[in-house]
Amino acid sequence: MQNSELFFNYLSWSNPWLVAIALNTFLLAIATIAPKKLLTPAGQFHGWVLGVLIWGCLGWQGYAVVMFYFLVGSGVTRIGKAQKEAEGIAEKRSGARGPENVWGSALTATLCALGVLALSILGDTGKMPVPQNAISLLLLGYAASFCTKLSDTSASEIGKAYGSRTFLITSLQPVPRGTEGAVSLEGTIAGIVGSILIALLSWAVGLIDLTGIVFCVIAAFIATNIESVIGATVQSKFEWLTNEVVNFFNTLIGAIAAIVLAATWRAFLA
Repeated sequence: MQNSELFFNYLSWSNPWLVAIALNTFLLAIATIAPKKLLTPAGQFHGWVLGVLIWGCLGWQGYAVVMFYFLVGSGVTRIGKAQKEAEGIAEKRSGARGPENVWGSALTATLCALGVLALSILGDTGKMPVPQNAISLLLLGYAASFCTKLSDTSASEIGKAYGSRTFLITSLQPVPRGTEGAVSLEGTIAGIVGSILIALLSWAVGLIDLTGIVFCVIAAFIATNIESVIGATVQSKFEWLTNEVVNFFNTLIGAIAAIVLAATWRAFLA
């Protein structure tokens, strides 16, 4: 009887993964034949892996957030594309994402999702109570990482397309659009709007609560500006510090900042 229960529990746990594989395989087939490519061929495979992991760990709720980021982020990248290409500041491959872009943007979120899965499995085994507080903080980190990345993407792409005046964040000296570490009013506003949109979606699907929206937006603002400081100071000094590596650090800072803000707030309320 015990073996039978374990078998059916396994099947029940596996169902989300079967759905994830079927759904992402279907989307991969569509992406392969679509005339406009948002991902390179290698990027499509890595996007498939990412999609399976996120749906398997967090269900449709987590998947909705990553898909929103991907679609909106890809759309923002194409704003003012001709102008940015003429100025030599457009994204390479006409904005099509490769594996490095996929994981630079989503590795932090994936680690948070895997953490949620691991804690949930441990709780389900009965070896420990389900740590709801830890899970909620990881879900907040997941949402905050994508808030941060969309904030960064929106700020950069809108700033390059419409920034009337751009300044180096460390000195506030005027610099050309597209300069690493440059900021603009237009880009900053776009970044804040982007983070708010993802935070609202994360709340709407039940990943975070209302206070989580505030923590996500604040964390995204902090992380996006730190990313600009990194770009203005040390990125050019280290060959390994590519845009994708900086993106990972950017999302990691955003996730950690949101978690620290939430933990501090909870401690204050207690």
